[in-house]
Amino acid sequence: MSAYSSFRIRDYRFLLTGAFFSNFGFQMTSVAASWDLYTQTKSPMVLGNVGLVQVTPFLLLSLWAGHVADRLDRRFVMAMSQVAYLAAALALALSSHSVFWIYGCLLVTATARAFQGPARGAILPQIVPGEALGNAITWNSSAMETANVSGPALAGLLLALTSTRTVYWMQVACTVITLISFSSISVRRQGAHSVARGAGAFLEGLRYLRDNKLILSAVSLDMFGVLFGGATALLPIFAVDILHAGPAALGWLRAAPSIGAVLMAVTQAHYGRITNAGPALLATVVGFGLATIGFAFSRSLWLSLLMLVLTGVFDNVSVVLRHSLVQVGTPDHLRGRVLAVNSIFISCSNQLGAVESGWTAAWLGAVPSVWMGGVASILIAAACAAISPQLRRWRQE
Repeated sequence: MSAYSSFRIRDYRFLLTGAFFSNFGFQMTSVAASWDLYTQTKSPMVLGNVGLVQVTPFLLLSLWAGHVADRLDRRFVMAMSQVAYLAAALALALSSHSVFWIYGCLLVTATARAFQGPARGAILPQIVPGEALGNAITWNSSAMETANVSGPALAGLLLALTSTRTVYWMQVACTVITLISFSSISVRRQGAHSVARGAGAFLEGLRYLRDNKLILSAVSLDMFGVLFGGATALLPIFAVDILHAGPAALGWLRAAPSIGAVLMAVTQAHYGRITNAGPALLATVVGFGLATIGFAFSRSLWLSLLMLVLTGVFDNVSVVLRHSLVQVGTPDHLRGRVLAVNSIFISCSNQLGAVESGWTAAWLGAVPSVWMGGVASILIAAACAAISPQLRRWRQE
């Protein structure tokens, strides 16, 4: 099979385009919002609380969002979520940028992401045949990480040359492109009437994950590894106070993990799947922790960028392995709900990780917060290896 076989599928191209611009705009806005918040308050706790604002809708609504993705036309759910994105983007572009206004707009965006994520993930196997699904997942990861690179880099440049309002207008343009792309997908939801009704149906994804020990181990390892090992929320502090750089450097610091992830995603697309998936997953979490520790102690911008690139390399392997496991191993009628539970795990790791980093930095300082998180990631990988034989023995055929 060609490394580019997925791109021959029309609907996959629209899905990938929409997903790219959605994430591109989101990443730009994240940089601009964090810059606005830190320049106004100089508070690591205010930065950390961005994670709390963004994770709350996932914790409260993800199970319902997964149920909606399994009952309704997934394309329609994606498009309506994008309308909410557009409303939040316009609100940022047209308004003043007080702390609570930014928090409110980020809350709306996070709510839309909570609904869009399960629908967008669950529609992929309806678009791409089984033999090309792994290839599509790898290119999805590459596109998302490319957005993670280019979005923060462009945002940093625009912040240096203009203002955050310009970045917010770019987000408006990205949401429009995404809405057009998602609306152009021709696939429709199949078998919606087979989904159970009632309160119990919301919990089927949780029950499936609980009973599948391998998937549960893989997503738990990722959640706790990133929960303590992330440094993204504190990058404005590192850029300004530790590395003594400006907003353009902040953009590159935000982009650096994704540069590494793109390089690894392209490598995986060309060289195929990893056979010894379980040991590889455990090793990448250890590598992620070591690179995080290196970043914490670096006082050179270039060394800091290199350490963040390595975190992206290791994280991408984890993402592709975990997404392939969930997509291939989950029946279609449950896929939205299982992906919704998975999104809770991801949100807890990313956004609660930001809260943890911000609060720890407020108490102990930014540097101890980051290196202690890297040590915790390594210890978590060791604990998962000890208690999960399914994960240690996991192989992809």
